Amino acid sequence: MTSFQSTLGEEAGIAEELAESQQAISIAEFFEKNKHMLGFDSGARGLVTAVKEAVDNALDAAEEAGILPDIYVEIEEAGDYYRLIVEDNGPGLTKETLPKVFGKLLYGSRFHAREQSRGQQGIGISAAVLYAQLTSGKPAKITSRTQGASEAEYFELIVDTDDNEPEISVEETTSWDRPHGTRIVLEMEANMRARNQLHDYIKHTAVVNPHARLELREPQEHFKFERATDQLPEETEEIRPHPHGVELGTVMKMLTATDSQTVSGFLQEEFTRVGKKTADSVIDEFRDRHYGREMRWRPPASREDIDLHAAVSNATSNKGADATAAFADAIADAVDDHDRIAHHELLEVVDSAADAVEDDHGTTFGDTVRENAVEAVWLALIDARELEDETEADADAASATDDNPSEPDVSRLVAGLYELADEATSTRKDDEVIHAFAERFAAKFEDAREAEENVRHRLTRTELEAYVDRAADLTEEYDDITFGDTARENVVDAVWGVMSTVPDDPPLVRELNNDRDATSNLVDGMRATDIMAPPTRCLAPITEDLISAGLEKEFDADFYASATRDAEVHGGDPFIVEAGIAYGGDLPAEGSADVMRFANRVPLVYQRGACATTDVVKSIGWRNYGLDQPGGSGLPNGPAVIMVHVASTNVPFTSESKDAVANVPEMEDEIELAIREAARELKSYLNKRRSMQQRRKKQNVLGKILPEMAEKVAEVTGREEPNIDDAIARIMNNVLVERGVEENGDGQAVSVTVENNSSTNESLEITDIVTAEPTGLPDDATVVEMDGEWFIKWAPEVSSNDETALEYEVADGAEFDLDVKGVESEKLTVKQ
Repeated sequence: MTSFQSTLGEEAGIAEELAESQQAISIAEFFEKNKHMLGFDSGARGLVTAVKEAVDNALDAAEEAGILPDIYVEIEEAGDYYRLIVEDNGPGLTKETLPKVFGKLLYGSRFHAREQSRGQQGIGISAAVLYAQLTSGKPAKITSRTQGASEAEYFELIVDTDDNEPEISVEETTSWDRPHGTRIVLEMEANMRARNQLHDYIKHTAVVNPHARLELREPQEHFKFERATDQLPEETEEIRPHPHGVELGTVMKMLTATDSQTVSGFLQEEFTRVGKKTADSVIDEFRDRHYGREMRWRPPASREDIDLHAAVSNATSNKGADATAAFADAIADAVDDHDRIAHHELLEVVDSAADAVEDDHGTTFGDTVRENAVEAVWLALIDARELEDETEADADAASATDDNPSEPDVSRLVAGLYELADEATSTRKDDEVIHAFAERFAAKFEDAREAEENVRHRLTRTELEAYVDRAADLTEEYDDITFGDTARENVVDAVWGVMSTVPDDPPLVRELNNDRDATSNLVDGMRATDIMAPPTRCLAPITEDLISAGLEKEFDADFYASATRDAEVHGGDPFIVEAGIAYGGDLPAEGSADVMRFANRVPLVYQRGACATTDVVKSIGWRNYGLDQPGGSGLPNGPAVIMVHVASTNVPFTSESKDAVANVPEMEDEIELAIREAARELKSYLNKRRSMQQRRKKQNVLGKILPEMAEKVAEVTGREEPNIDDAIARIMNNVLVERGVEENGDGQAVSVTVENNSSTNESLEITDIVTAEPTGLPDDATVVEMDGEWFIKWAPEVSSNDETALEYEVADGAEFDLDVKGVESEKLTVKQ
C-alpha cells in the first residue's frame, strides 16, 4: 500500500494546503479543552481547586498589603449547581485591573519576580472562572473595594476563550459593608465527594498560616480556625538569580539582554551573591575550561644542569655586554626562585628583568628581544637532558622501533612527569613501568611543541585526560600491566594541580553571546566556584516556632518538633525546606502517619504518590526514630503527623495543577535532612518516654515492696513504722519536695525543702497555694493573692546531690496545696 508520505511529491500545493490549516490558539482556548491540567478534572476536585485558588489569592493579597488575613469560604447548593463564595479583607482591586485578574489567563504581577509567593503564573483564579462558566454557563460575580473608597466595584464577567480577554456583562458600583477586600461568587457543576480533601485543605492552610483566620461553611459542617499569632510572614524582596544551578539556555538569554560589556560586570550585575572577588574566581574557573591551564615545569636544581645565562645571552644581540649579562642574570635568578614555572610566568619574569635592566643600563629591550629570551629559556627548561650516564638498557631502548613509542626520552619533561605519576599511583606499580608511562606522557607534550601546535603546553582538563589515557593505554599494551581508572584519575588530578591558570582576558559579553561552547564553560565555572548561599530575603519560611504553634493549634498531641533548613539553590532559584512532627495525644494510633505537604504555604492535597515529599518520607528508616515501619520502608505507622514545607521563588511542580513537588535531587536531599532533624527530637522524646515508663514500673514495684518491708521491720523491732517516702526518693534518685510545718507561737513556720538526688542539676517551678497570707518570704519568691488564696511562686535551681529550702510563716489553721513543675512525674517525689 502506498503511504501518504510517498505521494506528497506527486501533487502540487500539498504543503500550501497544510500550511493554511495551521493556526495559533489562545492560552484560554487551550485550557478550555485541557482543564484537567489545572486540577479541574472532575466536579469533586474542581470545587476543591476553585476554593484553593481563591483562598491562595486572598492570602497573598492580604499579606502583601500588611493585613492579617480574615477569609470566609461558603459553599451552598444552588439547584443543579454549587455556589462558591470567597470573601477576604485584602486591599481590594482597582476598577482597571479587576477584570483582567479574574478574566484573563496568564495575567499577574509575580511571574517575573524572583521571590516567594503562592501564585505566579496568573492562571489559578481565572481558571476557576473559566471552569465555572464552562460547567454552568454563568458568569463570575466579583465585588471589590479598595481602602478609602466610598463604594465597591461590582462586575459580572466570563473569559472570552478566543481572545483570552474578560467579557464583561455587568459593571457598576455598589455598597458593601467591608471597608476593603474582595468577594467572588462562582456557580459550577460540582459535588461534595471530595469533602475530606476540602476540609484537609482548609485545616492544613490554618496550620502553615497561623497568622490567618479562616472560616468554612458548607452544606453539612461549619469550621472556624482562629489565628495563633499576629505575626505576619516576613516581607519578601525580589532577588537576582543565583549562579549555582542556573541553566545554559537561561545564561545565553541573559547575555543577550545585559547592558554589561565584560564578563565580570555581567556576573556582578545579573546574579546575586557575586562581587568582584567572586567574579574573579568564576573567571578563573572559566579560563581553566576555555583556555586550559599551562603546565608548570621545575627549573634546574643548579646552574650546572642548565646554563640559562648562556641561553639568554645567545638569544640577545646588540645590547652591550654589561646589559646582556645583567639581563641574563636577572632571568636566571628569577627562574631559580620558582619551584615550578609556566610559560606565562616566564613571560612575566622576562618582562620584569627587561624593565629593570632598561632602568639601570639605559638600554632598550624590545618585544623581539624579549620573545627570543622567553623562547630560549623555555626550550632550555624542557629540552635539557638530565641523565648524562644513560644505562646500557636505556641506550638499547633508544633504538626501539616507532611501533613501540616508549623511547627513553630522559628530558626534564619525563623527569617532571615521572615524579608526579610516581606519587599519584600505587606503590605496587614497578618503577620501570611508571618511567615508561612518563616517557609516553611526555611524548605528547613534545609532539605538540615540535609541531608548534602547543608550544606553551596549555591544556584543558579534557585534553589532559586524553594525554593520560593515551600513555596509560600504551603502557597496558606494551608492558602488560593494568593502568586502571583510579590510577588515571589520580595522575590527572596530580598534574592538573601543578598546572597554572592562564591570565588571558576572557571574551567580551558580545563575543560570548554567539558562542555556545564558551558560554557553557562559563556556566560550568559558575557551578564550580564556591559561592555564598543566596539571600533569604526573597523567601518567607514559616519558622520553627510558628510551625510548632500551627501544629499545636490544630492537633492535640503530646510532642511537637520542627526544623528549618538553611537556603539552598535549584536552577538558580533559592529554596528553604521546613519540617514538623506531632506525635501521640489524640492522634489516631492505628494506620499510617498523616503526611502533610506544602509548597509556599499552600497545602498539596492531591497526587500524594507523585510527590517528592512522599517519596522521601517513605525512603527514611523510621524504625531508627522509634516509629513502627512494616517491612522497613514506606510510610510509618502510629499516632504521628509529618509535615514538610518547601518555600521557593520557583517551586518545581510536576504539572500546572501544582499538586506535587517534582523529584529534584537538591530538594529531595533537603527534605530528607529537614525531616531527619525533626525526627531526631522525636527519637529523644520516645527514648525518654520509654525510660520514664521503665522508671515508673520500678517505682511501682518499690512502692509495693518497701511498705511491706517497713511493716515487718516495725513488727520485729517493736518500733514505729518508718516513713518510706524519703527512702524511695533516694533509691530512685528522685527529686524530693517536702513540706514541713511547725507551730511557732501565734502562727506556723513553713518550710518547703527540695532535695535533688538525681545526677543532673534541676530547675523547678514550685507553687505553694496557702489559705492565709504568708509573711517572711525570701527575695527569690513572689506571692499573688486571688479569691482568698495566696499563690507563692518559687523557681529554685538545685545542683545534683544538693538541697535548698523555702521558708515563710502563716497564721494557724492555714491549708496548703503544693504544685511542682519542671521535673517529670517519674523523677519526682512530693510529700506534703
